[in-house]
Amino acid sequence: MKNYLNFETEIKDLENELEKLKDPYNQEGLSEVDTQKISSTQTEIDEKLKNIYSNLDPWQTTMVARHEDRPKAKFFIDNLFEDFISLSGDRYYGEDKSVLTGFAKFNGKSVLVIGQEKGEDLDSRIERNFGMMRPEGYRKTIRLMNLANKFNIPIISFIDTPGAYPGVGAEERGQAEAIAKSIECCMELKVPTIAIIIGEGGSGGAIALASSNKVLMLENAIYSVISPEGCATILWRDPKKMLDAAKAMKLSAKDLLKLKVIDEVIEEPLGGAHRDKDIILNNVKETLTKSLNYFDELSSDEIVNERKNKFLKIGRNDGFMTNTEDLSTLTIKKNNFNKILKSKKIFLAVIGGLILISSILLLV
Repeated sequence: MKNYLNFETEIKDLENELEKLKDPYNQEGLSEVDTQKISSTQTEIDEKLKNIYSNLDPWQTTMVARHEDRPKAKFFIDNLFEDFISLSGDRYYGEDKSVLTGFAKFNGKSVLVIGQEKGEDLDSRIERNFGMMRPEGYRKTIRLMNLANKFNIPIISFIDTPGAYPGVGAEERGQAEAIAKSIECCMELKVPTIAIIIGEGGSGGAIALASSNKVLMLENAIYSVISPEGCATILWRDPKKMLDAAKAMKLSAKDLLKLKVIDEVIEEPLGGAHRDKDIILNNVKETLTKSLNYFDELSSDEIVNERKNKFLKIGRNDGFMTNTEDLSTLTIKKNNFNKILKSKKIFLAVIGGLILISSILLLV
């Protein structure tokens, strides 16, 4: 049974009508299949889908990103990779089932795969903790990322989480420290790292694994520092203002690409990734192949510097920086701001000198 969002009512009615046309024996009596009517109804559905999904507002995009039928990390792992070997445990506390990790083959090459998994039904969602990782999950991924780094194996992460688990137990076991260590580990890796945001990219729970050389994003996914509901609650003390919050947060793929927070948007089939999983699978595979091939000619030092510079450049394009291509440190070098300061110092020195001379002349 298909699940529909609240702005897809017309689509639901048309698709129900289409199903009846395709199977007339479910109706009273027998009748012939009306192929012409089926064709015209399908065309109408496609047109409405195109019209709706080309004009989604940020909150509607959020709803699509959270769609129950949207392909999850396990789907991509099962269908994109070969010989996947799942590895468990952080060697400190236990296993976190909200994240799938292991080594696999992609186009014949070894890769480390990390996937935040929400689950497909109620039981699996409870088991996976709705994709919200605990400290042991981040420590598990750190352990395996260091292992991949040791053997020069690229890392591919599938990001899909509302955020890190905020429970008391998780905080007692060092949730914030685990996230910080994960970000630090991602930034220091000497192997290519690619993160794909397939659904929700929420808060530090996503950034902990998405601090990568390439950050890719499905067309109807979202990536933000907090959920729209959480933002609305903090700013307006009214979670119903989530549309205003979603607009202000610039959480859609289109906005984030414009801000250069992400590197590329992966196109989804008409009506979202859940409507044709074969198409989205093929699109992700092509983009992954292209991204991995890009790193073939780069040395380990170049890979590290490119990742570091990528994050240092975010948000600095309109500032005082004159050269953002080489940002080896956070120090601002040779910029207009320094020139302004120098000119002000010279001006003040001249004024000070003139005042001093005038005072001496008056005394004389």
